[in-house]
Amino acid sequence: MNVYTIGFLLILVFNVIKNKKSFHMLQQNLYNENNRYLKWILKNFKSVFVTLDLIAFMILVVSYYLSNSLSVILVIIALIFYFLEAIRILNIRKTELVKKPLVYTKRVKRLIFTTTILMVLPIIIYFLDRSNGFLFLLVEAMMTYFSYFVVWIAKILNTPIEKFVYKYYEMKARAKLKSMYHLKVIGITGSYGKTSSKNILNDILNIKFISRSTPRNLNTEYGLMITINNHLDKFDDVFIAEMGAYKRGEIKKLCDLVHPKYGILTCIGLAHLETFGSPENIIKTKFELIESLPEDGIAVLNRDDPKQVSYPIQNQCKKIWIGIFEEEVDIKACDIQCDYRGSKFNVMVKGDSNKYPFETKLLGNHNIYNILAGIALGKEFGISMKELQQGVRKVKPVESRLELKNFGYMYQINDAYNSNPVGAKSALDVLGMMPGIKIVVTPGMTELGEKEEELNHIFGTQIAHVADYVILVGEKKTKPIFEGLNEAGYEKEKIYIVNSVYAAYDLLKTMHSEKDLYALFENDLPDTYNE
Repeated sequence: MNVYTIGFLLILVFNVIKNKKSFHMLQQNLYNENNRYLKWILKNFKSVFVTLDLIAFMILVVSYYLSNSLSVILVIIALIFYFLEAIRILNIRKTELVKKPLVYTKRVKRLIFTTTILMVLPIIIYFLDRSNGFLFLLVEAMMTYFSYFVVWIAKILNTPIEKFVYKYYEMKARAKLKSMYHLKVIGITGSYGKTSSKNILNDILNIKFISRSTPRNLNTEYGLMITINNHLDKFDDVFIAEMGAYKRGEIKKLCDLVHPKYGILTCIGLAHLETFGSPENIIKTKFELIESLPEDGIAVLNRDDPKQVSYPIQNQCKKIWIGIFEEEVDIKACDIQCDYRGSKFNVMVKGDSNKYPFETKLLGNHNIYNILAGIALGKEFGISMKELQQGVRKVKPVESRLELKNFGYMYQINDAYNSNPVGAKSALDVLGMMPGIKIVVTPGMTELGEKEEELNHIFGTQIAHVADYVILVGEKKTKPIFEGLNEAGYEKEKIYIVNSVYAAYDLLKTMHSEKDLYALFENDLPDTYNE
């Protein structure tokens, strides 16, 4: 076995170790939807390109052009650098706490297969013709160094296969829905609160119906098809489809797939402004759900949201307006009382002089809006007010969405999922109700486009009026929040900066007090944002 054969085998093993990160980041960046993966590579240039395998690659380039007895020694040195880089990567993984690990879906497995073929191709050619061993070793080294792009190329090569797979599952889902003629289909969209609204509505409707909703945050075309094909049952009465989007037309495509008769629009804000391009595009995209409803359909809208009130809806379907602050609504919440145990409020229905008392374990006004939407559709489905009161009492807190947990050394208000300006302000309002020491733990808000720094700056000024202490996760990301805190005159001694949310937990364990600690965890960025 010569040095080239050994080199090929060692580099191939190194590829297996290195590429796991590439697949992970491609998956977390939605398989390069709107070039998210390529943008991540550019934003993380240092960690992607400044590595020991760069040195190994450069040594191999030098040895190739020398073409003398020294070349073999240089190849051996390069292989040592590959070995050291592999050890470094494996050691990082031992201590690295991944928030969402790589999921080996069928799509990922197909991607691994194609990437492996690309990586093995120079080796196959070498074994067929060993006269150019050094050249193909250099090609293999180059592909290894640029492995993040090789994975991206593999994704492009797999596109026809993925389209075929998509079409198969789409036809299967459409056929299944068509056979369930009795099914009530509800679509839920909005910039914020989709998953909470979906889960709340599902809990409420299950008082009287067999209701099925998309699990977790499966709100894409693939997510809906997975739910329909694998989870929807012939005995189900209601199907609640959460609908997410990153650009114009995506909600319309989801509606064309499931054909909802009922629609809930939660709240319109600036989430994913970077991919939408403008606030106007966000508003038009969210209303694609309402404008896709049939004329005998029903839309539930929020009159406290000025973007919904001012939009000229191109649909004559029935519209039910909910609200807390506006008077001219069909379903209104009033007399709201909240503490760490939950919320109590009264509900008024247009044309009915009664006030109906409701109570829930959920916290925050945005959850009350979601409950009102559930009550509105529940009434349309023939559920009595007494049954709705029972349903609301049974609503379970949604994981990572203002979820209150007792850790012994602190009470955690977990609002870690996909922070946004409206939700963050609501979370601060909830924290302000707590009776003990109030702490905010946050890495800031993301995907807000050109307004991201400005909105995080404002978030910092808002935190200053509520929190006794602040723990910022990531010095670079949280700079606008830090500046907002300073502008509001917040004491610097009460601001802590850590590199990870796990370090924040360790810090909180040291913060002893006679009073209870209430720590609001506002946003938990995916691994793509690690500093």
